[in-house]
Amino acid sequence: MIKIKHKKLLILLAIGILGIIVGSSYTYYRMTHFNQNVKINGVNVGGLNRTQALKKLKGENVRNDVYLDGKLFYRGEKTNSGFLSQDQPKVQKLLKQQWTFWPSSKKVSYRAIPSKMGHYRQEKVRQAVAERLEAENGKRKKAVDAKAILKYGKTEITKAQKGKQYDVPVILKSFDKQKYEQDVYLKGKIKQPLSASSATVKNEVSKLKNLATKKIEYKVQNTKYDFSAKQVLNEVTYENDNYRIDRTGISKKIDEINKKQATLGKAINFKTHDGKNVNIASGGTYGWAIKNSEATARISNLFMKNEQVGQLDAKPDIYGTGYLTYGTGYDHVDNSGIGNTYAEVSIADQHVWLYKDGKEVASTNVVTGKASTQEDTPKGLWYIMYKQSPSTLKGTESGSGEYSVKVSYWAQFTDSGCGFHDASWRKNWASDAYLNDGSGGCVNTPVAQMPNIYNNLEQAEAVVVY
Repeated sequence: MIKIKHKKLLILLAIGILGIIVGSSYTYYRMTHFNQNVKINGVNVGGLNRTQALKKLKGENVRNDVYLDGKLFYRGEKTNSGFLSQDQPKVQKLLKQQWTFWPSSKKVSYRAIPSKMGHYRQEKVRQAVAERLEAENGKRKKAVDAKAILKYGKTEITKAQKGKQYDVPVILKSFDKQKYEQDVYLKGKIKQPLSASSATVKNEVSKLKNLATKKIEYKVQNTKYDFSAKQVLNEVTYENDNYRIDRTGISKKIDEINKKQATLGKAINFKTHDGKNVNIASGGTYGWAIKNSEATARISNLFMKNEQVGQLDAKPDIYGTGYLTYGTGYDHVDNSGIGNTYAEVSIADQHVWLYKDGKEVASTNVVTGKASTQEDTPKGLWYIMYKQSPSTLKGTESGSGEYSVKVSYWAQFTDSGCGFHDASWRKNWASDAYLNDGSGGCVNTPVAQMPNIYNNLEQAEAVVVY
């Protein structure tokens, strides 16, 4: 019986000792001290109580060194940790969190946000690291994404090519997670290209296949032209939610339309007042053409919209030269594109005829530019730039130098300053006066006839000089 009692006492004693050890461990490591190998923001606080730990954190400067794949990549300046006395509750919270039933030597790292954290790391160090990574990328092979390409209605996918450049945004995300640590340890994540099976490339294929079915009707005067994606889109890609269209095919077709239909700068066959056919050489300002850059941009933009079939009128794309840069004669398709309202000037006959809607409304003898001094009224196809009544004409004339003269009516039709005007000072109205006694290039019109000529001329009206 005595031996049994001794055993019970020994067991109770062992339990008591164990309880004291466990209680001491609980009190020491949960209530008052950190386990060994515990770090807060990279600072070892193992074995310290909360007051000691906070003191160490307050006195510890942050090194701000950045390591990439284990090697020092950037050495920063030391800065204050930013911990203050008011951070005691944060340390206490971690003290409770780190508790283990038995004392532990396991390495554990915690983060605590200091009350007075500076911006040096997140601004200067982060920027410097980003710049160095980009500089390194300049020396490394760039990855090439797989991508879908539409060529004349057929879609193909280019092969992805691996590179060696750093994935800077991903690496900087890792940097941001370590903004409270002593040092920053980064892994050199390499940017991977998009594969042909990626969701992005599959979406590109879908978008391009849809685009390949589209058609645009482009109306030029009374003629309609079909711009089919399969015919004019020689290369299209879809990147970052936007189409990128090579406009070469569209531009080429606009050039073909201009060659066929535009009138600007082209020679025409003109039927004179007496029924003769005269070739009017190219080089005048009358006429219109399609501005290639504007037309291709409008057509490309319409291709990128959701409509399967689109329609465009060419009129907003029309341009001309001279005073009226929007072009002249676009609304005329008859009479070689000049319409039936125009002025006809014959140098040989020294006469002008005005037609409105195909009917003669005015006619008079005139005196044109002086031939002997090569101040001839320029032949070609022009247009009335503007009208002014009264007006003051200024310029130069061979043998007379500069002049300034007032006229009652003025209608200019060339960029060089030639136009119709009354000439009250002229005495010689002979049919051959232009040879040696002509004007400085204008069409001198008798005073009595000029009001009728002026009133029957319209801005943008064609002027045929031959």
